[in-house]
Amino acid sequence: MDLEQKVILITGASSGIGKAVALALSHGHNRIVITARRKELLSDVAETIQKNGSEALAIDGDALDEEQAANIIQQAVVQFGRIDIALLNIGAGPSLSIAQACPDDIKQNMRVNYDTMINFFCPLVRQMKVQDSGGIIANTNSLAGFLGLPTQGQYSAAKAACRIFLDTARIELKQYNIRVLTICPGFVVTERNKQGGIPGSLTMSMDDAARNILKALKSESKEYLFPTRLKIAIMLPRFLPRFATERILSRLLHS
Repeated sequence: MDLEQKVILITGASSGIGKAVALALSHGHNRIVITARRKELLSDVAETIQKNGSEALAIDGDALDEEQAANIIQQAVVQFGRIDIALLNIGAGPSLSIAQACPDDIKQNMRVNYDTMINFFCPLVRQMKVQDSGGIIANTNSLAGFLGLPTQGQYSAAKAACRIFLDTARIELKQYNIRVLTICPGFVVTERNKQGGIPGSLTMSMDDAARNILKALKSESKEYLFPTRLKIAIMLPRFLPRFATERILSRLLHS
């Protein structure tokens, strides 16, 4: 899909990847709806979007609240009449030792990564079903969703749940011309995780991530994994014997 003069919704847009994507799209004379909890940061992003030549509608809200998510979709449609592209971009993956975790630690991470996506996904489907050209619903997922990584089990599980749900949705929604994309970056350096201890050779900047996400949206890639070398590193263990995969991952845990 062409990424100019479109109505685009981006969740989690006050910082990080969401902000970087919103600013990258702001040069295309788009109408961009941005949402997040932090109102002041969201206003700053909206101001930059407008300076770059696009319209901006900033709506603060809590994506964990189903009613607020539905209301954000409604406000966007009232303002702009439609939603052509939605990037569902909310998520977090703090390290967590399963041996020390309590149930709510694990379930809260599922809520942050999975529930927030679903809260926007369902009202978006209702809207796009009545649009002549359907639309695109994309999720910022993760390469971690393909493999259970040590200290990231709750995050890997949540992202895998998103991925499997979207695989099913892609099939069911094809008849309405709703295209469902799963976009899986590797390690992206954001303000939240820049002290995460990940070697610099394995990370990418938010701007690099944003450029790849725009490529995925433009090409409407059903499943877009990047960067290539990390994609290979993550996917390869899936084809190894179970004992070999566990040995490799155990070394990561104790390194």
